[in-house]
This record gives sequence, C-alpha cells and structure tokens, in this order.
Amino acid sequence: MKVGLVVNHTSMIGSIHLVDSLISLGVDIKVIWAPEHGFKGTAYNGEKVENDIYNDKIEIKSLYGKNKKPAAVDISKVDVVIFDIQDVGARFYTYISTLHYVMEAAAETETKVVILDRPNPNAHYIDGPVRKDEFKSFVGLHPVPIVYGMTIGEYGQMINGERWLDKGVQCELSIIKNSNYNHSSVYQLPIPPSPNLPNQLSILLYPSLCLIEGTVVSAGRGTDMQFQVFGHPAFPDNGFKYTPRSMSSSKYPKHQDKEVNAIDLRSESVLKIKAESALNLSYIITSHKYLADNEGGFFLKNNFINKLSGTKLFKEQILSGKTEAEIKESWQSDIEAFKKVRSKYLLYGE
Repeated sequence: MKVGLVVNHTSMIGSIHLVDSLISLGVDIKVIWAPEHGFKGTAYNGEKVENDIYNDKIEIKSLYGKNKKPAAVDISKVDVVIFDIQDVGARFYTYISTLHYVMEAAAETETKVVILDRPNPNAHYIDGPVRKDEFKSFVGLHPVPIVYGMTIGEYGQMINGERWLDKGVQCELSIIKNSNYNHSSVYQLPIPPSPNLPNQLSILLYPSLCLIEGTVVSAGRGTDMQFQVFGHPAFPDNGFKYTPRSMSSSKYPKHQDKEVNAIDLRSESVLKIKAESALNLSYIITSHKYLADNEGGFFLKNNFINKLSGTKLFKEQILSGKTEAEIKESWQSDIEAFKKVRSKYLLYGE
C-alpha cells in the first residue's frame, strides 16, 4: 500500500521513529504531514510550520500554516493515512483538531485512516465547560469539555460517529489499541509533546493553567518553568519572581524582559494533582483577585478566553466574583450529556 503519515517527534517506537521503522520494513511512504510545532516538535506555539523534506526523499507537508487540512492532491497519492501523535487530553491542544481535518480529507477521498493509539496522561477525569457553537475554532473544534477523558483513538471514533466532519461525512477508520491500559493508568510521557510542556507536572497542570493564557497573566512561557508557574508584575510580592525572555520555545512571551511576581507550583506533587482529578480554577480566580484593578484590564482584548473556555459565560463568572464551586456547578448538566456521548466510543472502559 502507498502510505501517508501524520507524525511528529513523539511518534517513537522506543528509540526508533515510526518513519524509520516503516522504511526499514520496505513500506512505501509517499508523504508526511506535520501538525503544530512541526515534524521535529521545535516550533513555538502559534508559529507557522513550513513544508520540509525527510532524508531528501519524502515530502513533509505542513498542517499548521496556510493549510490545516491535507490537500486532495497529496492525500490522493496514498491508500492509507497513519496518524501517530501524542495527545495530552485538553480540548485546546491542537493535535485533535489536526486529526479532525485529516479524517475529513480522508473521507472526501475515500482513503482509510489508521490511528496508532497512545495513552492520554489526562484521561482520568472529565471537567470544564462544553464548547458552545459560536466559539468553534482550531483550539475548540468540537462540543466537548476542556478535559474529555479519552485517548486520541477513542476521540477519533467520536469525531466519526457523531458526524462532526464537514457535511457529516465519515472516513474508514481503524484504531490500533493500547495494551494493558485504562483511563486511570499512570502514564509518564517519554518525550515532551510540545516545546512548552517540558515535563509531567506541566502536562497535568496545563488544562487548568492554560485558561490564564486568555488573560494578562504569564503562564511561564519564556522560561524553563512553562505551565508550572504564573505571574504578573502587579501581583503581590511573595518572594518568588521570574523574567520571561524570548527563546526558541516562546518568541514573544507576555511581559518579555520584565520581572514578574509569581506563584510557583513546582513543589506540587504529580500524584496529588492526578488524584484531585479536576480542573483547578483557583489559579485564574486568584489572578483576577490580584489584578481586579489592573489598569489594562484582566482579560486580553481579543477575548481569547472565550475560545479557550468555549463559552462567554466563564469570563462573566470570573469578573462577577463567582466561586469555583458556583462556576463548576454551571457545567454539570452539559458534562453529564457529554458523558453519554463519550460512552459510545470508549475502548478501555470508563
């Protein structure tokens, strides 16, 4: 068969990349597609990924630049598309959006898709507002909670089964399942899945801390403590500070070259965070409390918070001083409805 691959730096079999493994087996690879952060996983968040070539032989086509969907001229070269990328289980992490457009292109060209499933380090809980239709974007293509509790293989089945692809088309889809896995399994990612998720703590904190990306608060980009600290120059001085710098993983961090007063979460226990199995809204609530009178406002003017949260209500709740319990209560009916949808596509039990 003629094969296309959707892969990046996480597509490893032990110490061997999937591309090299398949080449060694004589598989005919016609094209490689790369998501956000690129084939090598080094592009900073939001950076346009350019086309490239692998070993001077195989074209690498970008799915994070001019095109987010494989072109028909490229996908028509192959009989099957193999998708193998490590996800982290948060709606705004864009690898699931790339999967959506790959499946859509495959459906339109009657090309089979095979997902090589991988464990989701945040599969042990479900939490957050379900995305509303008016906030559909590349950081929220589907009506799911922020944390949806599914592997990327299960998620692909849901995209297909719920007919979320354009015009309700479906692709021929197969999942190569994980062995010895369930949603509560502790899975230590062997490779950082993107430049600003450097370790397990950042990956577990990411679904909660990413919400402050829609505010004037820094989440540690421009440091080596990404998604493990958060701060702002106008925070109270509690003895911990850092200065964001432009670097390869974050070219234009908030408060670049300015010292910020901050809260350090690096002493948090990975096992404790996993056991809590919930979004932690105290980070954004505390930040708003500190900056309620900030001259420049608290939320970014572009209302990115609405895309991240998937609803305009969340912003209103924070501004009005709602408690974490009150905010979470407003999500529950939508979460329960989602769980019924989710249950149809699970491969590893609840």
